[in-house]
Amino acid sequence: MNILDKITRDKRIEVNLRKQLIPIKQLEQSILFERETISLAKKLKESNTGIIAEHKRRSPSKQIINHGLNGFDVAKGYENAGVCGMSVLTDGKYFGGSLDDLLTARASCNLPLLRKEFIIDEYQIIEAKAYGADVILLIAAILTKAEIKQFSELAKQLHLDVLLEVHNEEELYKSIMPSLDMLGVNNRNLKTFEVSLETSKQLSELIPNDFVKVSESGISNVEAIKILQPYGYKGFLIGENFMKTDDPGESATQFINNLNR
Repeated sequence: MNILDKITRDKRIEVNLRKQLIPIKQLEQSILFERETISLAKKLKESNTGIIAEHKRRSPSKQIINHGLNGFDVAKGYENAGVCGMSVLTDGKYFGGSLDDLLTARASCNLPLLRKEFIIDEYQIIEAKAYGADVILLIAAILTKAEIKQFSELAKQLHLDVLLEVHNEEELYKSIMPSLDMLGVNNRNLKTFEVSLETSKQLSELIPNDFVKVSESGISNVEAIKILQPYGYKGFLIGENFMKTDDPGESATQFINNLNR
């Protein structure tokens, strides 16, 4: 059983518990459920940099990244840096995140917020909307084609953007459908945890131009973005590179300044 299988197994238990604690009707009565969402896909299309900065405390591959940062300060710092959007990890067991992190980010910035989570149930999409997200992540490796269709169509009904993450050609071909906004290529091999930008390069020509292309994992310097931009990538998800510093906002500011030179 690989790490993704373990996370998915634990996530099903967690979601079943959450459903019992907070019913869907209660989520739909949230103040944030009625707010007008901001399109990350639109922001990326209009941007020259395409940075999606992440709030991530730890990960299965790197363990602790940064537990000492205030989520409010991180979100505000990213917004001041001029990023296109912010990704918020809400998984607790493996990444040290929570839905409270999403609420904190929503209260402190006007960026499009991506709920980065292992979504395996419609409940989590309604939850994302209720906690202030603008975008959801769907991971092709843990979903069937029917689930991708079902979940992405529900997201569109809720006016949420959808970022679909793939790792290889097989996942990409089962995933292409009109209810997606962005296709993200994860450069990390989930079995070995090795990272290679070649994955983004190889899959770029197979992604139809109807979708905004996003590259994820292993983007730790400006050169990586300049390498991938000619392949049609408009979005770049950067997590650990900023979060491992004492001031992620300042780190993002320097990164974007270097990118614009």
